[in-house]
Amino acid sequence: MSRSLTLWLLGDGKPGHENQSLGLAEALGKLVPCSLHQISLAGKRGLIARIRAAAQAGADLPKPDAILAAGHATHPSLLWLARKHAAKSVVLMRPSLPLAWFDVCIAPTHDFPIAPARANLILTRGALNRVPAAEPGQKSGKLILIGGPSKTHGWDAAALLEMLAIATDRGGWHLTDSRRTPAGFLSRVREHLPGVTVYSHKETPPGWLPEKLQKAKEVWVTEDSVSMIYEALTSGARVGLLPIPRVRTTSRVISGLENLAKQGFLTPYASWWETMNLATPPEILREADRCAYKIIAEKLIA
Repeated sequence: MSRSLTLWLLGDGKPGHENQSLGLAEALGKLVPCSLHQISLAGKRGLIARIRAAAQAGADLPKPDAILAAGHATHPSLLWLARKHAAKSVVLMRPSLPLAWFDVCIAPTHDFPIAPARANLILTRGALNRVPAAEPGQKSGKLILIGGPSKTHGWDAAALLEMLAIATDRGGWHLTDSRRTPAGFLSRVREHLPGVTVYSHKETPPGWLPEKLQKAKEVWVTEDSVSMIYEALTSGARVGLLPIPRVRTTSRVISGLENLAKQGFLTPYASWWETMNLATPPEILREADRCAYKIIAEKLIA
């Protein structure tokens, strides 16, 4: 492809969703010249309000070649905009609407236990993200990523603090939380783990986490936070898994994590306890780059 691409990124205001679209757009930009334009539906409720907001936001933008979106709230607006502007629709994660309605769907394998044989479906190991590739010899940081209660996991702050006290005994660790982390947990970390430097996700600037991960050599992640686990694996770090009480004994997400551990990508805390070492993953997951290459090579949005 010799010409440049104009990409619209349709977001719902959730960082995890918007980072997927940005990760793919930035990976495409490594292969061909791209201009990116973001449209936010954050705070808009209802089908009509979202479509109207999307239409108004796109009125003054250059005609798109493709529109990227993640999050169920964006799907109808994505299809409406793509049809209106004769652009390709690219949806990330399994859509709530029929797969055939979208030009390209990029989704984790756990979204499709039995994957249909469709030319517009690209399966990935985990969600896409914006973590850049590490420069050789530049990884030395130590990072802890904390999630919180979810559909699959509960919370036990005391047990988590006890594990962190042991895992961070050698010092030099930085810790950040997420929007699901219960209020007051960071205060308890500061009180009980004075050797750990704490950063609230509310106070870190955009791009802070990808930059930290790019330089991280070792990362601990609570097992509830699948997106942060895959971000850590994308960085090439050695990744440890901190157990959190499970609300469900089985789920597609939990099965996916267990498979990653079996394949050597993740070191569960119990396994780390035996050796006091985090295993080096068998490969670095660069899924955004792989998907971008496939899209360009197969002219899926040409």
